[in-house]
Amino acid sequence: MPKIFFTSDTHFGHTNIIKYCNRPFKDVKEMDKTLIENWNAKVSPDDIVYHLGDFALYSVDNIFDVIKQLNGYIFFVPGNHDKNLLKAIEQYKFELGIKIQILPKLYQDTILIGNEKIPFVMCHYAMRVWDKSHYGAIHLYGHSHGTLLDDPNARSMDVGVDTNNMQLYSIDDVLVHMYRKVYKSVDHHE
Repeated sequence: MPKIFFTSDTHFGHTNIIKYCNRPFKDVKEMDKTLIENWNAKVSPDDIVYHLGDFALYSVDNIFDVIKQLNGYIFFVPGNHDKNLLKAIEQYKFELGIKIQILPKLYQDTILIGNEKIPFVMCHYAMRVWDKSHYGAIHLYGHSHGTLLDDPNARSMDVGVDTNNMQLYSIDDVLVHMYRKVYKSVDHHE
């Protein structure tokens, strides 16, 4: 059975992100190499990765070169820096085949974990409330590079690489984080 992972804000090819986010790399070449190695160390070819935006700031051809190196089936929720990513996927759709899929900017899905169906709401941006939040739906986001305070009362989480030592989050990582929170479900429809 494939494993599920989440990530955001890899910013492949973005030299200035090293400075902006104090990433531990001397240059973009080292950063890209480390991000690809970290990704492939966790993700097998049959696993699923939800990437929640700001994949790369490269040209269309360079983005295609990065995607070819990554394991897994990748589902992209576009971010504010993904114009060339969308162009690359359109231009190379036949070479990429089913490996890549673009999702809506606000994506909702129910993921079966064991015998439990858990609703997820994914977006590049953080939200204070989201569909079914009062029923325990999990909201995953990026964009903020770990600068937002984690709300202990909300099942939301920044899954960007800057919040996890340049690593992807497994679904187990996300669930452990969520169930540590002091979440109180409120039924607004009683």
